[in-house]
Amino acid sequence: MSDRPGRALGLDLGSDRIGVAISDDARTVATPLEVVEARDRAAADARIAAIVSEWEPTIIVVGLPLQMDGEAGISARRTAKVTQRLRATLSPPIVTYDERLTTVTAHRLLDEQNVPGRNRRDMVDMVAAQVILQGWMDKERT
Repeated sequence: MSDRPGRALGLDLGSDRIGVAISDDARTVATPLEVVEARDRAAADARIAAIVSEWEPTIIVVGLPLQMDGEAGISARRTAKVTQRLRATLSPPIVTYDERLTTVTAHRLLDEQNVPGRNRRDMVDMVAAQVILQGWMDKERT
């Protein structure tokens, strides 16, 4: 875990949308926060910077979409490039976390809550960010 205590910010980087989640100060519970439109890279980067300024996380966790065999495919390479760009502009340290099956988990959680399809598109990205962040925090505690 980061040496600095405080909130962690989770990002699920997609080509169209970025799911964002935030933890509590003790890093025990991750909560979905919002979805950032990602098509305009400059606007997306500016919004993420504003979120970082507002919530003041001490670490950022970015989901790394590895393939099922653990290899880095096209999506993981694209995420690595975006992560490098964010590292150049944001002050908190940024780590990556294996996000395999987080979208599947997010859909299952939304199913359990009976969230209708029309509300899912944005919610699934936020919930995926929550799953990524919660997984990272749980792993860091053990």
